[in-house]
Amino acid sequence: MRDHTRAFCRTVAETFECPAPIYEFGSYQVEGQTDLIDLRGFFTGREYVGCDMRPGPGVDRVEDVTRISLPDESVGTILCIETFEHVFEVHRGFDEVFRVLKPGGLFVITSPFYFHIHGYPDDYWRMTPSCLKRWMSRYEGRICGFQGAASTPHTVMALGFKSPAPVDFESRAARFVATYQGWLAETHARETRLNCRRVCRWLRLLGFSKAERRRIREDRRAEFAIECGPPSDASGDRSVDDAPPTIAPRTVWSATMGQPVSLDSRTIPPHHLSRTGTPNRTHSR
Repeated sequence: MRDHTRAFCRTVAETFECPAPIYEFGSYQVEGQTDLIDLRGFFTGREYVGCDMRPGPGVDRVEDVTRISLPDESVGTILCIETFEHVFEVHRGFDEVFRVLKPGGLFVITSPFYFHIHGYPDDYWRMTPSCLKRWMSRYEGRICGFQGAASTPHTVMALGFKSPAPVDFESRAARFVATYQGWLAETHARETRLNCRRVCRWLRLLGFSKAERRRIREDRRAEFAIECGPPSDASGDRSVDDAPPTIAPRTVWSATMGQPVSLDSRTIPPHHLSRTGTPNRTHSR
C-alpha cells in the first residue's frame, strides 16, 4: 500500500457513512508496512473483518474474493485496496463483491497501473481508468478516477454505492474529491519545500525522457469523475464488453489537483457543485 491509497481510504471513511459490517479483502499485513496497511482505525466502532487468501497478520478470515463464502446482500462495505491486480479471475471478483453487498452498500477499490510487478502471491493485471469505470457502472452512485500523468497514471481508484445510493451522494462526493485533492496539494507543497529532495528530484530528471519527466512531475496529480444515475445490468454471466452503457448519469464532472471546476462558464469550487450538472459531459481544468 502507498501513502495516497491510504489517504484515499481515510477520506472515504471521513466523508461517507460506511455501513457495517466492513470487509477488507487483501488485508494481509506485509512485514514492515503495518502502520501503512492497517485501515481498521478509520472505522472504529463498526464490525471490521480482514480477509485474505492466506492466514497471517491482519487476517481475521481466510477468503478468496472470487468465491466469497458469505450470503447474498450481507456486507455493508467492502474495501479492496491494492488487491485486484492479484486476482486472476478478476471478472468473478467484481461479481462476487456486488453479490454480497447489501442494497446501499459501498465498494472502495484502488489498484496500481504504472507500477512494478509485485507478487503477493502473484501479480496478474493492470486496469486502465476506462476499464475500472466500466466495471463500476453497475453501481448507482460512483466516483472513478486516477492519479499520475493522464497517459501513464500510477493508480486507478473508485468507489461505488449499490442501489439505492444515498440521497446526498452528490454533495458528499464533491466534498470527498475536494478533500482528497486538498491532501494531494498539501503533500505536493510539503515535498517541494524539502530542499534536499527537490535537488535530488531535479538531478534525477536530467537523464529522463520528456514522458518520464512528466510522469514524475504529475505524481500528485489526480482526476475524478462523479456519476449518479441508473446502474447498468449487474449480470455476471456476460463479459464486461457486453454490458450496456450507463444511462444518462445526472452529474458528471472532474477536477484536477484541487483546482476549481468550470461549469457553464462559471468557476465553482468542487464543494459548491449543485445537482444540475449536464449529463454525459465532463468539465475539467
